[in-house]
Amino acid sequence: MPLTAEKSILIIFVAAICTYATRLFPFVLFGGKKEVPKFVKYLGEILPVAIIGALIVYCLRDFTNGDANTIIPQIIAVVATALVHLWKKNTLLSIAIGTIGYMLLIHFVFV
Repeated sequence: MPLTAEKSILIIFVAAICTYATRLFPFVLFGGKKEVPKFVKYLGEILPVAIIGALIVYCLRDFTNGDANTIIPQIIAVVATALVHLWKKNTLLSIAIGTIGYMLLIHFVFV
């Protein structure tokens, strides 16, 4: 069943309000002169590493089932991502290089 324009606008509006609320919540909760709890600081330090680890496991999940045209681009992309991150210490740049490199490899080199 296709959505009407009104339903589409309502869905977009609700998604925008939810997104705004989740972005605003930490500032309301910890804003001003309130001290951020140690547990929240700990989560801020440990979660990025845990998320990257989960992403690596997810991206390489079919490593054992793949052929050389699947495995080699994955290895090259992971190594490129790690090297760029060690060099520049910029997470966004590292992820972009790894993703773009992988996509170029699978579309133009390992066809």
